[in-house]
Parts: sequence; C-alpha cells; structure tokens
Amino acid sequence: MPHETIQQNLSNLQEQIEELVHFFEQDLNFQTMIYELWNAKDILGHLTFWHESFARNIHDLGEGTKPSPLKGKLSEVNRQSVETTASVSISELIARLRGAQKTIEQHIFDESIEIIPYKKGSRGYSREEHLEIVTAHIKKHLKDLKKKLK
Repeated sequence: MPHETIQQNLSNLQEQIEELVHFFEQDLNFQTMIYELWNAKDILGHLTFWHESFARNIHDLGEGTKPSPLKGKLSEVNRQSVETTASVSISELIARLRGAQKTIEQHIFDESIEIIPYKKGSRGYSREEHLEIVTAHIKKHLKDLKKKLK
C-alpha cells in the first residue's frame, strides 16, 4: 500500500511542479508584490530553496549519509530562502527546481528511508507525508500567485 500512496503523492507533486513552472513561463510581471515582503519571483525562490532542501535530505539518506537539515526559526529560514535566491534568474530557479525534483524522484521509493528531516528542531516526516506537505505548500503559494497575477 505505501508504494501506491507514494506513487499517487508523487504524481500530485509532479503536477504542482509543472503548474508552477507553467505559471512562471507566462509573460507576467513577476516583480508584483504577492505578500507584504515578497514578490512573485521571491516565492519561486522560496519554493526552490525548500525543494532543494528536501532533495538534499532524501539524497543523503538514500546514499547512507547523515542529512544536514536547515537550521533556525522558520521565519529566519524563510527569509534566507528569499535572500539566497534573489539574484537568481527565473529560468535558473526553474532548472534548479526541476533538478531537485529529479533527485527526489530517484530516492522517494527507497524503503530504507523511513523519516526525512524537515528542519532542525522540527519533527521529520515519512516519505508519503513529505510529498503531501510539499504539494500543499506549492499549491498554497500558486493559488496566491494566480489570485494577484491574472
């Protein structure tokens, strides 16, 4: 049963990734503010940053290496997610997002991986849960993006 759940959750995540990529391939003003401090491009940087963290952690676990999850308060890590990606182009962020997705896909069916760390000081998640959480995270931000940028 977990294999089917993971497959379904992975398919849902793949759909959200492609919807996000499609959104950023449109001719829109991605400097438009979506939240008080973040514009549309900042949100792509934020999502890419977190996706790369997921990919690093699952890759390390799959390779038998101790993962190094992100550290700090969630608000600090989220600020870091935008600051570290601010100067990166949208096309590069999309490439990095897709690269992280490939890494996740390479390891998500590895049954030796039970819990994937999320952030130091926070509980880890099963492979199924992690896919669900990431999909919901992207979906939430994509909804906000579509609402502000039509």
